[in-house]
Amino acid sequence: MASQISQQYAFRAQKSLGLVNGTPEYDLVPGFTAPDVPARTFHYSADGRLYAIALPTVVRIYQAEGAQLLQELPFSNIVELRFSPRGTYISTWERPVKLEDGTQHKNLRIFSASTGEELTAFSQKSQDGWDVQYTISESHAVRLVSSEIQVYRPAEWSKGIVDKLKVEGSTSVSLSPGLNPSVAVFVAEKKGAPASIKIYGLLTLAGAPTCQKSFFKADRAQIKWNTLGTQVLLLTQTEVDNSNKSYYGETGMYLLSAAGNFDCRITLDKEGPIHDFAWSPNSKEFGVVYGYMPAKTMLFDQRVRTLHDFGASPHNTILFNPQGRLVLLGGFGNLAGKIDVFDRRTLRKVCTIDAPNTSHCEWSPDGRFILTATLSPRLRVDNGVKIWHCTGPLMHIQLNDELYQVAWRPTPVEAVPSFGQHLPPAPAPGESVRTLAAVQKPAPAKAAGAYRPPGARGLATPAIFKREDEGGAARLPTNGAATPPRGYNRSPHPPGAAPNGQYVGGGYPQNGGYHQNGGQNGRRQVPGAPQQHQQHGGQPGPEGEKKGQRKRKGKKEGTQQQASAAEEGGVLAVEVGGGGVNGKGSRQPSGVNTPAAVQELVVEVEVASPVTPGLDSSLDPVAKKVRNLNKKLKAIEELKEKAKRGERLEATQLRKMEGEVEIRKELTSLGAAAS
Repeated sequence: MASQISQQYAFRAQKSLGLVNGTPEYDLVPGFTAPDVPARTFHYSADGRLYAIALPTVVRIYQAEGAQLLQELPFSNIVELRFSPRGTYISTWERPVKLEDGTQHKNLRIFSASTGEELTAFSQKSQDGWDVQYTISESHAVRLVSSEIQVYRPAEWSKGIVDKLKVEGSTSVSLSPGLNPSVAVFVAEKKGAPASIKIYGLLTLAGAPTCQKSFFKADRAQIKWNTLGTQVLLLTQTEVDNSNKSYYGETGMYLLSAAGNFDCRITLDKEGPIHDFAWSPNSKEFGVVYGYMPAKTMLFDQRVRTLHDFGASPHNTILFNPQGRLVLLGGFGNLAGKIDVFDRRTLRKVCTIDAPNTSHCEWSPDGRFILTATLSPRLRVDNGVKIWHCTGPLMHIQLNDELYQVAWRPTPVEAVPSFGQHLPPAPAPGESVRTLAAVQKPAPAKAAGAYRPPGARGLATPAIFKREDEGGAARLPTNGAATPPRGYNRSPHPPGAAPNGQYVGGGYPQNGGYHQNGGQNGRRQVPGAPQQHQQHGGQPGPEGEKKGQRKRKGKKEGTQQQASAAEEGGVLAVEVGGGGVNGKGSRQPSGVNTPAAVQELVVEVEVASPVTPGLDSSLDPVAKKVRNLNKKLKAIEELKEKAKRGERLEATQLRKMEGEVEIRKELTSLGAAAS
């Protein structure tokens, strides 16, 4: 029966509100009458006994089992409400307004859940962190007011503040669970002063903090205690990332012990933001999802030693089920909605669930079911609830227009059956799943992988376009320059510079690049288009051909005259062609079209002049090698002189000096002496 009770959940939509029983029927709770007006919010007590809803003019408190109405609080415009840990008190918050008499509007009220009596009230402007925080036994309550921590005794609200502590610059406070409660106070970075977190014992609040740590790059923080209240995780975040690598600022994580015997910064091995983190219910380990997508997920123990690496995958959420037996990794928000469930005992994947457009996800109290929901205003279409078994099958579907809120009814862990050696099998799906399967058309099979243009189909995907978890290279964030390098340049080359894809020997672009402004008389060749071999002058047609013939004839006569004059002066004029040297004894094969820009290139070489030693084309490969090695030796000698003068050398320069012996050996093997 405990397992049946744990499956109840509540939902709130624009035009409906209800309680739904769990497996196997998933029918509405028969004793609950939905109100005629839309509700503002609802909340379950932590023990699952009570259920409260806020209507425009009244707050109603029900017994969750059977939906029996217990109390009505006649207060209007309530926006938030919450029960104390044992359901003894209920707090309500409404938006603050200016009163006519000038007094403060006490918009935070605390009532007795059993009698409906108002016990105390406060002024609370901010909706973030509006409620008071109770110890698990409800012996003390804590709230932060203008950098001052105020402590109350709920049994004696009329006596007011019983203890307080002033912490300058404090922006958030968190009260630990457990029988020996502690208070964690976060102070944000301000005006060059570092941020800090301090932990005080609740019963010794006036004493020194039991543990504290200072750090920079922390404008705000998220604090999570483990279940026992012995250790706390702190996630810090800045408003702006000074390195310009992230739009959302820089993140950091710290682990502190309430007793003060351990604290450290958690160093993560992948660059990028921290997406999510969560404690295991056993309080001895925690999981972190971090890094640029695909993100990495790691499991650490309470001393930040790595327990398991789940690898890189598109996830940004981690959730342990209440028993700590299963771990859920999900990718929600702008990700595809894939959910991977792992068995913590064997660390093997149990199943993969495809839940697109999910904006809310949580485990059932018995740890056997997963609730996913698409809520408004995150998405205003396809709103509804889906319930999955932990082994993957879909159990229940409920569709609603503009669904705003959904939550499981809490149940203490000790009241539900424990997991056995093997995971429980999935029960039969509900009627809604069978009905949908009968009327739903089969979805067309999606093409595997990303879209590829027709010209790239049938080819292997380059590693630069693959995700890291698909075998691609690790992401290297650059300041906005994430475009892979091209084989050509779209910008015009500077004047006097060689165009990209210049001609070499045979007249074709070098390195397979596209020539630009360098061929076809300054015209750009469009990639993929056939090359247009236009006539000289760029005028196709009969008139253009006649002009081209006259030009070629004149150039030929001028070339012959130039050659005869050059022979008399001791200079040989040669015309470089596409396969060899044109002139006497030309070796250009017939039928090869040589670009005009190359045909017109004339190189003058003095026959009587000696060969220039520095000309690369006049040296054989061995001579080139000897020359390069001598250059390296000369550079090493210059570095030695710098070292003698006491100048500081870099590590690369020192490594270059260490290679002197190898260079001299190589020179000796080539039969040359060092110059």
